Amino acid sequence: MALSERHLIGARLAVFICALALRMRLSRRRIQELLHDWLGLELSVAVINQCVHESARAAAPVVDEQLLEELRAEVLVHADETGWLEHGHLLWLWVFTSATTTVFAIGRRSRAVFDDMLGALFTGWLMSDGYWAYRDYDNRVRCLAHVLRKAIGLEESLDRQAGMIGRQLRECLEQVMASVYAAREGPPPQDLRRHHAEQLQALWRLCREHADSEHAKTRALVRELLNDWESFWIVLDYPHLPLTNNAAERALRHWVIARRIGYGTRNPQGSRAVAVLASVIDTCRQRRHSPWDFLAEILRERRRGHSAPLLPAAA
Repeated sequence: MALSERHLIGARLAVFICALALRMRLSRRRIQELLHDWLGLELSVAVINQCVHESARAAAPVVDEQLLEELRAEVLVHADETGWLEHGHLLWLWVFTSATTTVFAIGRRSRAVFDDMLGALFTGWLMSDGYWAYRDYDNRVRCLAHVLRKAIGLEESLDRQAGMIGRQLRECLEQVMASVYAAREGPPPQDLRRHHAEQLQALWRLCREHADSEHAKTRALVRELLNDWESFWIVLDYPHLPLTNNAAERALRHWVIARRIGYGTRNPQGSRAVAVLASVIDTCRQRRHSPWDFLAEILRERRRGHSAPLLPAAA
């Protein structure tokens, strides 16, 4: 059988194409132009696309069989989600990240995605936003920095009552965060929960009083607090827990930029390729391994009919 251009592409070149597409955020046409102008290679857009998809299929077992299992065994996982377009239809890009593992998924904004990613096997702490799908999980922590920004915005409102509520909430959050930071430096002189008990009771009454406020942002913020009340203040019992969800927000940042440049993906296969390769790339970087060396090794082994190698632990 005659060799086609697809058969002539080695693992290293295929992974280089993945790097251009996913890290450099180049379109398939721009990749085609770069390969022609700089390397003298003439590849069709279809073959370039096939390289990305073949690499994702080869790496999928690493994500499904290794990374998800390791993520479920973590003590702390940060979760977040943001919009993603697939052929013009709104889906969501989800991220679940720990200190050494990051896994992405693209799908609907539903509880099913959370269950598929972490499932019943996860018993650690979950840092998340206020999306309702997370609320049934017991060991949950809410980002205090997120609600602090909202409180500051409310404090700056021209509505006098909204400003008063925002100020009280900001003061409470700043004092709680200061106490947690101090507790990390050494044992606190008093139990943090007891120390802030009266302050939190007063805030609870304030939120209940204004849960039906005519001011939309006031109503939304106090209801958010009431819905996740214990998740905001659990850090008083466990000061070692994070106060922000910055880890998940940082993990999403590059891929949000890529979405804005490329307008998302065209079909479920493309969405799956992005999620798999993004998971491998970001996890490799967390573990201080070259994602491109590892992806090339995966591709070589899978082309030989072997199983995908395991991603090494953090260096």
